[in-house]
Amino acid sequence: MRNFILDEILLGPGVDMPKGKTSSADGIEWDLTDFYKGIDDPKIEKDFKEVINKADKFSEKYRGKLERLELSPTEFKEAVEEYERIYEGMGKISSFAILSYSVDTQDADIGALYAKTQQKASEVKNKLIFFQLEWQSLDEKDAKKYLESEELDKYSSLIKHWRKYTPYMLSEKEEQLVESLQNTGKKAFVRLFDETIGDINVRIEDKEEEMVLDQALSLLFDPDRSVRKKAKKGVTEALKDKHKLLTFIFNNIVLNHHTIGEFRGYPHHMTPRNLDNRVDKDTVDALIEACMNNVDMVHKFYDLKKDILGYDKLYDYDRYNPLPGSTPSITFDESKKKVLSAFEKFSPDMKQIAGEFFDKSWIDAQLKPGKRGGAFSASTVPSVHPYIMLNFTDKPRDAMTMAHELGHGIHQYLAREQGYLQQSTPLTTAEMASVFGEMLLFEKMLEEEDDPESKLALIGNKIQSDFATVFRQVIMTRFELFLHDARKEKGELKPEQISELWLEANREQFGDSVELTDDYGWWWSYVLHFVHYPFYCYAYAFGELLVLALYGLYQEQGEEFVPKYIKLLSKGGSEDPKDLLAEIGVDITDPEFWQKGLSVLWEHLDTMEKLLEETKENA
Repeated sequence: MRNFILDEILLGPGVDMPKGKTSSADGIEWDLTDFYKGIDDPKIEKDFKEVINKADKFSEKYRGKLERLELSPTEFKEAVEEYERIYEGMGKISSFAILSYSVDTQDADIGALYAKTQQKASEVKNKLIFFQLEWQSLDEKDAKKYLESEELDKYSSLIKHWRKYTPYMLSEKEEQLVESLQNTGKKAFVRLFDETIGDINVRIEDKEEEMVLDQALSLLFDPDRSVRKKAKKGVTEALKDKHKLLTFIFNNIVLNHHTIGEFRGYPHHMTPRNLDNRVDKDTVDALIEACMNNVDMVHKFYDLKKDILGYDKLYDYDRYNPLPGSTPSITFDESKKKVLSAFEKFSPDMKQIAGEFFDKSWIDAQLKPGKRGGAFSASTVPSVHPYIMLNFTDKPRDAMTMAHELGHGIHQYLAREQGYLQQSTPLTTAEMASVFGEMLLFEKMLEEEDDPESKLALIGNKIQSDFATVFRQVIMTRFELFLHDARKEKGELKPEQISELWLEANREQFGDSVELTDDYGWWWSYVLHFVHYPFYCYAYAFGELLVLALYGLYQEQGEEFVPKYIKLLSKGGSEDPKDLLAEIGVDITDPEFWQKGLSVLWEHLDTMEKLLEETKENA
């Protein structure tokens, strides 16, 4: 389904809670009655029938007219508006089903609704696909007449973008076949992956009860090295226990991607993602190259961290060890207060919108078995509102995750005015508002901190987070490239082969600064991005480096920047990223653009090094 923003599955640190309690977010669950009263609401079936009926009538009314040039620009606009209403109707049901499924992947009735929704969504898409195909089949001269008409101004960017897919489209019957078979192809494997990961319980040595995967992963942030080491072992054993199934899923997801790509004639594995992101391969290659040219700053950071912690060697399970002076824990309510305060300082309107997510139960933050891992903000449909899912574990990183997802949520809330087809941005700019939200919280926390050791910890943890957003995501993209190349060349891959590709990519990130154990080789298998959205990850690096540029503008312009930023968010996906950002003075086509952002990270690292020297002198 479209219009979902999925974020990092590895969330922030966890905490040991009293028996029977998982975190301070217990009971924080969303209220989905703005969609339907429940999965048995008879209105769901009624809406299914209404959407299908509208799709049939649309086909009867418009089939063949666009390719025969029988629609005036005004009539074309009316057709697009009707097309949009049908998709929003289907999107409403799909949003409800996916949100319900995300917090309970083990309930058979919810799973059945989820599957039915996917099938109905495919049915609607197949009934309407002729419309885009007819538009894409027009020659440039005829298409230009529509594109230059004032009547279609609202949709000009959208329909122009549709035509970029023209070289890769199949016939209508072939498109319908591909869409229908995905329900037993990729979509089926995605669901199998979610249910498999959701069903994982991790046994940690010395812990009485088993943990869900997110809880176990969060122990990697524990200050006790023995706890981290035991968590690493427990997670690895849990993943290895499912390795046959997870390897089978990965192999089939990659094969499906290749098969579709070959039929469509995509020139590269990443072509469909780049098209969806509205960026060209040269821009993405430049981003990846710039990051890899600066990867030695990661090595320097972990060498500094090793010095601060007094370790002879850092292992993979030490990467997230909190620095001395770090806040040990933070409750859901404390995080809420800090995030809203940071947003208010930037813009009272941002605080007001963010407050609605808490006040109106648009957030699900509790930990529970069967809940999907990680965090996301779902834009859903303009006639409703966004919803946010967290897995809150009561440590500082969770506050940053909250700010991140609320950044998404505010962006999606403001962009609803663009309508269903254009409310969602491509991933390249989708991460912009979320990372900006994190930056606002970080600056607020830094401003309030007086203790030198705590300030060093705050900056060090932020740099580590930035590196996870930039370098880790680029490394995961490189891993995907390795994986797809190897699957194409060698056929079905064994888990050990995939593990070696994972280690090879990650060794580039850490160099000699972190020792990667053999256990870490299995940790590719829980990352949902590889399954749900191939080649998603570079968008995080794009968003982080973009935000460094935007935040620089904010520091230069002050209050003058705020309305420009709010206007930028409200435009959603109604324009290409380069056009949207050009309006506020950012040129993403500049080859030096990425290096400017990376230079800011170098400056942060230098600041950390100086603070470390100061704390040593004052010790």
